[in-house]
Amino acid sequence: MGLRRALLSMAVAALLSVAAVPAFAGCSADKVQLRGDWGQTSFTVEIADSETERARGLMFRETLPRGAGMLFVYERPQPVAFWMKNTLIPLDLIFLDRQGRVTRVHENAVPGDLTPIHGGNEVFAVLEINAGLARRYGIAIGSQMQHEIFSQDSAVWPC
Repeated sequence: MGLRRALLSMAVAALLSVAAVPAFAGCSADKVQLRGDWGQTSFTVEIADSETERARGLMFRETLPRGAGMLFVYERPQPVAFWMKNTLIPLDLIFLDRQGRVTRVHENAVPGDLTPIHGGNEVFAVLEINAGLARRYGIAIGSQMQHEIFSQDSAVWPC
């Protein structure tokens, strides 16, 4: 009887541990994963998903930790252009489509520059990171991002 009870307890524990794992176990709101032929890297991100948050972005910040960034998210894919008004640190801008595929990388955006940085016509998200990191890691067109904002039905790297 003791063996049967022990096996039943183990089976129940196993079922409960599986049920406790969230559907998006590989994703969290504050982290993005990027991968490509070059390997894989991740960044802790702040999300800018409202018009006010996107307009402010990283303006007036004097530093950005190396493993950090800001992820700008739009309601739907659309034409997007950025500028560096009131931005004090040089940044790389990584533009993504609705599936989480990198469609353009703009390296070393100049602080304070008002020249528009066009991302394309079907931009769904933009990741800003410290200048030079896109090249250092090899992030390029075709790289893939994993984050919970990308539809699980069409994401190139689902959670």
